[in-house]
Amino acid sequence: MTNSVGTLYVVATPIGNLSDMVPRAEQVLRAVSLIACEDTRHSARLLEHFNIPTRTTAYHDHSDDKKTDQLLALLDKGEDLALISDAGTPLVSDPGYRLIRRARQQGYRVEPVPGACALIAALSAAGLPSDRFIFEGFLPAKAVARRQRLEALAAEPRTLIFYEAPHRVLESLRAMQELFGDEREVVIAREISKTFETIVGYPLHMMVDWVESDKNQQRGEIVLLVHGAAERPQAIDERAARTMRVLLEELPVKKAAALAAKLTGLRKNELYQWALDNAKA
Repeated sequence: MTNSVGTLYVVATPIGNLSDMVPRAEQVLRAVSLIACEDTRHSARLLEHFNIPTRTTAYHDHSDDKKTDQLLALLDKGEDLALISDAGTPLVSDPGYRLIRRARQQGYRVEPVPGACALIAALSAAGLPSDRFIFEGFLPAKAVARRQRLEALAAEPRTLIFYEAPHRVLESLRAMQELFGDEREVVIAREISKTFETIVGYPLHMMVDWVESDKNQQRGEIVLLVHGAAERPQAIDERAARTMRVLLEELPVKKAAALAAKLTGLRKNELYQWALDNAKA
C-alpha cells in the first residue's frame, strides 16, 4: 500500500544538446524539495542553464545506506525528491538502483519522468533490427573477463548494445572481431546529441581498421551496437566434427575453425560456433 507521503521522481536529463530537456523534467526539478545527483558539480551546470534553484545532494555508487535512509526519511516527511544522473535516464549504467528498490519496498511512490537515453537513441538510428535487443552495459575492463562475456554472447540472435569507454573501444572491437567474426555488422554511435555526433556502421573488420586509423573515434561517449548472430546452423557431420576435435588438441578455436573450413568446405563461423557449443557441453 502506498503511503500518502512524498514522491520520488526518476528524471531523465539531456545526454548532449540541452534543448533535449523535456518540459516536464524541468517542471519537476523546479518543484521538488531536493535533487539527488550522481555528481552535484556536473548537475549544477544543467540546473544553472535552466535557472533551477532547487538544492542538491550527492547520491552515487559510493553512497552508503545512511544516505539512502536520509532520503527516504525526507519522503516520509512528505517532501518530493528527484533523482538524476550525470546524463540520460538514471539507473541505466548509472547509480540509483538501491534507492529506488528501497523506496518501492517501503511503499513510497516512485514516478519516472521519461526523456533521453543513449542506448535507445543509438538503436533508433543504427539501422539494426530493433524488435528484439539486449543491453549489456559496459564490458569488463580486463581482457580475459571481456572475452568470456563476449563468448557467452557469440550466438545471441538479438541486437547487442554496449556502452564503452573511449580508451577501451578499440580493444573491445578487436575482441568482437575475433569472437563474432569479420563480417558481423557493428554500429558505433558516438557523442549522441552533441556537436561531433557520429553514427557509422561497418562489418567488424572494417570498423576495427577505421577506429584504429581515426583517433577521433576513440573519444567521447560511445555506444556499440552489434547485429545479432544468424540462426544456429544444423549440426556439422561426424567427419567435420572429428576434424575439429583433432585440430582443437593443438590449435586455438579460431585457427582450428579456419583450417577445418579449408579441409571440409564448411563455413568457418559454423565450425567456430560448434567448437564453442561443445566446449560448454
